[in-house]
Order: sequence, then structure tokens, then C-alpha cells
Amino acid sequence: MAELLVSAPAKINLHLEVLGLRPDGFHELAMVMQTLDLADQLSIRPTADGAISLTCDRDDLPTDGSNLVVKAGELLRARVGLPELGASIHLRKRIPIGAGLAGGSSNGAAALVGLNHLWGCGFSSAQLHAMAAELGSDMPFCLEGGTQLCFGRGERLEPAGLGAAPALGVLLIKHPDSSVSTPWAYGRCRELRGDFYLQGEEEFEQRRQALRSGPLLAALRGEAPLPPLRNDLQPVVEPELASVREGLALLRQAEGALAVAMSGSGPSLFALFAEPAGAEAAHRQLSAQLEAAGFEAWCCRCTGSGVSLG
Repeated sequence: MAELLVSAPAKINLHLEVLGLRPDGFHELAMVMQTLDLADQLSIRPTADGAISLTCDRDDLPTDGSNLVVKAGELLRARVGLPELGASIHLRKRIPIGAGLAGGSSNGAAALVGLNHLWGCGFSSAQLHAMAAELGSDMPFCLEGGTQLCFGRGERLEPAGLGAAPALGVLLIKHPDSSVSTPWAYGRCRELRGDFYLQGEEEFEQRRQALRSGPLLAALRGEAPLPPLRNDLQPVVEPELASVREGLALLRQAEGALAVAMSGSGPSLFALFAEPAGAEAAHRQLSAQLEAAGFEAWCCRCTGSGVSLG
């Protein structure tokens, strides 16, 4: 059979609010996530040798059983109960690694979708979402994509109801030598902000409802100006990481920027513009400074879907 191509897009957090601690020890979150047209690609060929092998065009990315692509394949195969199923998978990386853009989660979600199709497993969208949630908190969003409210650990999705992807331009930057441990960021958040955490489902739901009816979604619907973006991990990471401080300062100089923020636990940073041409103009304006400071940069558009075949 010919190879199957699967697109695995990046995401940014337009809102990340740490509400408090759940009974399972994870943080309860209220987020708005948005997919971008910056995407990795999986090329998958089926095999009958029971091996799931992964190669990548980046030699600094692990391709063993620790990679979510391999984990997704193994979980899917175990659920279908056919141990002889195998696959040869090649990953073409465009999303920067360890960047707070859900590249690994999106790759894993792409493997679920691609192998479900290629192996003829017949799992429904709901079944794939349940498997995705077992593998990673961001993975259900990566399956669905678009503009979503994400609650719980991030796995509970509610469509933002925009009708179409926001027509915003996004200038995304990351320093290649910079990385952030997500567990560290959340642990540090608990140390610094734990005294202010909300308690219990009733208080959590009040904050969810405030987000549903708040100014951010109104702005994304075109009904109001874009408010400042909230990421509760940004004030935790920013004091500790020079590249985040420097990158935010550079993006704040961009002409026409509507908002500037860190994505997820970082260290990727982004600025939003009224249209894609604004992001491209800002990239030209800042290119010399970004290059001098060692940043990589991408001009992106918002998209309305997640992982896709072809």
C-alpha cells in the first residue's frame, strides 16, 4: 500500500488559567487553544512484522518507545488486538521541539488518526479522543483543532463557536537553545500561586463560565477589541528565562501587535495581528533584531481544524 500522509499542526494558547488542584494531583485548567498552519507531517506505511518503527529528519528527537508517535501506535494496536500489525513511520519536523506548541502531542494524535485509517481499525472519533486523553492532556485538542475551550487537564473540549478560524496573523518566535520543563513550570506555579488557588468544582465552574462569556471570545467573534492575553505560567517562567524576557520585549516593539504572550509553558512566544500581512510586516521590521538575538521566527495563520489526512 502507498504511504499515507498525515498533517500534525501546532497550537498556541490564547488563554491559560491555572484554577487549582484536582483530586488526582493535576492542575485544573481553563484554556483557549488555537491551531496554526505550522505543521509537522507523518508519512506512514503499513507492515506485517509487528514492529512500529519511527525515523525523523531531526536527529535530536528521540524515536524510541518514549515518543508519543510510537506510544500511540502501540496503544491503538493493543486496543484492536492484532499484535502482528506494524508500521514504518517517518516524521518531518517543522514545529520546534520542546516549545509549548504541542508538537509531540500533535504527532501522537496524527499517528492515532493515520494508523486507525491505515490498519482499518474502525475506531470512532469518540474512541480516538478517549485514547488520546490517556496519552497526553493536549492530544484530544490536537485531534480536533480549531478554536477550543479546554478544561480539566486540557482534555475536555468545548468549541468556541466562532464559525470560522480567526483571521489573525501570528508572529511566532523561539530561541533554539531555550527549553522549559512543563512539570517544573506547574510545580513553580503551585509554589508561587498555590495560596490563591480556587477550591472545588463550584469555584472552577464559575471561572469556566467567566471565560465562556468573557472579552476574549467576544474579540475572536469580532465583537470587541482583543484584550490582553492571560497565561498564568508566563509570570512563573519569564523571571527565570532570559530568552523569554528578551523575546517578549522584542515582540512588544512590533508595529500593529494586538497582543503578545507566551504559549503554554513556553518558551515559544507570539504576537497577534489583525491580519496575516501584519505578522509578515512585523517579521520584516524585527528580523535583524531577532536574528541578532538568536531567535527563530515563523509567520502563521490560524486554522479551523486539527490533525488531517493527506
